[in-house]
Amino acid sequence: MSMQLKLIDTDKKIVKSKKSGIVNIASVPQRSPFRYPGGKTWFVPTLRKWLSSKSKRPELLIEPFAGGGIVGLTAAFENLAERVLLIELDPNVAAVWEVLIDGDYEGLAKKILNFNLSYESAKSTLERAPKSTDDKAFHTILRNRVSHGGIMAPGAGLIKNGENGKGISSRWYPQTLARRIRDIGSIRSKISFVQGDALKEIEDFCDDKNTAFFIDPPYTAAGKKAGRRLYSHHSLDHDLLFKMMKYSKGDVLFTYDNSEDLVELASSHNFETQLIPMKNTHHAEMTELIVGKDLKWLK
Repeated sequence: MSMQLKLIDTDKKIVKSKKSGIVNIASVPQRSPFRYPGGKTWFVPTLRKWLSSKSKRPELLIEPFAGGGIVGLTAAFENLAERVLLIELDPNVAAVWEVLIDGDYEGLAKKILNFNLSYESAKSTLERAPKSTDDKAFHTILRNRVSHGGIMAPGAGLIKNGENGKGISSRWYPQTLARRIRDIGSIRSKISFVQGDALKEIEDFCDDKNTAFFIDPPYTAAGKKAGRRLYSHHSLDHDLLFKMMKYSKGDVLFTYDNSEDLVELASSHNFETQLIPMKNTHHAEMTELIVGKDLKWLK
């Protein structure tokens, strides 16, 4: 049964981050075709620091809850790991990765460039059932770009007003999306993709000391606020996940919303925790909880 964590009051203190500048998202390369309010673009400088701190770069970096895949993409583009494995359960998100990594990414880029976007054309397209993986990938990117907040779970409404009166087009950048897709296609030999359950898929890699794991569950543990609204799959046994990673021979790094019950859970499995500053999509300053086996490199 999934372990649902909730906020509790404890005397345990969360380790606070040292004074450090909040990441300017505009300074980080935007590589993903997705837009995620809970995305990890802000985490990229910390990712670089983590993987660069190692005497040998990982032979494999696994991102088991890939979503927009910014961490895995950054590692592949910047050669922070020899290879990258992305894992995603959601069949719609998975369709995009299947096309980008193993399919006709050029066809997807052209379809985006040639699509004449309006509220009516978006609504009509999304109401039709996709007939192929290529169709599903296009539908997913379209829905992600024209839905309020990038929400892809059932029931998400389409943008009507958007930024500066642009309406539904306010998040639809065909040239940019096509460029990102083609860029990913150019380095896809470094990336593998699997659609499946993260806990089952990563089990085979836990005995490999040359494999590193970046884990950012898009679920509702400890108030993972975006979880229920954004994702169709938001139930996870977090205790089991920590147990698996505790005994993995490779290094592991988790990110979670800042919450005392997550600190307790991490501590119970002998993980270290630290807070680092970030800004959310509304530019409010927040802190994110980083969990790892050894966080000396972060201090």
